[in-house]
Amino acid sequence: MDYMIVQVKNLRKYFGKTEVLRGINFSAPAGSVLGMLGPNSAGKTTTINCLTTLLKPDDGSATIAGYDVVTQPAAVRALIGLTGQFAAVDEELTARENLVLFGRLLRLSSVKAARRGAELLEQFDLTAAANLRVKKLSGGMRRRLDLAISIVTEPLVLFLDEPTTGLDPYSRRQVWNMVRALKAQGMTILLTTQYLEEADELADWIVVIDRGQAIAQGTVDELKNRVGETFCELRLADPGDEQKVRGSLADLGEITGSTTLTLPAAKGVVTLTEVLRRVEAIGVNLTDVSLRRPSLDDVFFALTGHTTDPHF
Repeated sequence: MDYMIVQVKNLRKYFGKTEVLRGINFSAPAGSVLGMLGPNSAGKTTTINCLTTLLKPDDGSATIAGYDVVTQPAAVRALIGLTGQFAAVDEELTARENLVLFGRLLRLSSVKAARRGAELLEQFDLTAAANLRVKKLSGGMRRRLDLAISIVTEPLVLFLDEPTTGLDPYSRRQVWNMVRALKAQGMTILLTTQYLEEADELADWIVVIDRGQAIAQGTVDELKNRVGETFCELRLADPGDEQKVRGSLADLGEITGSTTLTLPAAKGVVTLTEVLRRVEAIGVNLTDVSLRRPSLDDVFFALTGHTTDPHF
């Protein structure tokens, strides 16, 4: 059984009379990436703030490697790193100076802080920008520097709160590669993200949070299987062939759509092969055919009833 390095049990948090966290429960296995998904105001950032000791929960419990976030906050802080939604760097200092500064604040000697800073500059592909003031760095460089700062002391658990928001696709993928590298080093990562593709790429486990509660948890595959099976999509070259195709494939399951037809593929590639054989036999041309599993977008909508927009 996996060791659950993060455990959250019946966690509650009020802001005034508003209950933001309503008895949330979930856990994260050591050495994994846990993706936290949810619409706006679901409670994701509040949960992160409680787990990182920035907020004190009003009820329930949360532990990091067995240490309680309320009764043992200093021990928890010694084990974690945090990259928030906004880069926590000094724009007047250089990239190297920022790393050394945080190393010293975390009680590394001047020699060790300088050595660790040099290691991180190389690891995060920032060596060429080491002596540039942060205000002159691109958004992607700033984000990588912020991520580097969060692991100066090599935490057991790293919290990433929407780490790629606002980045261009190339910079986002650079951050993804770094997250994968940190996981390969044995780090446990809790990731909130507004990009479902990001969670699909990086997360081993997913917890879906809605209205202050964890409404589903499991591996990406487990959650996708809850929504539905694999299905075939057929795009017809001639919309007038729809009824002919429907008649040929009717016994394979319910068919939906019009120009693009969708039907269940319980046997995966075997079903797809049979579909293609029948379509060819009736002389119908297709512009595209694919075998697709439910996406995390499908999971998200099915579980929460919310559509996914760029700022959920």
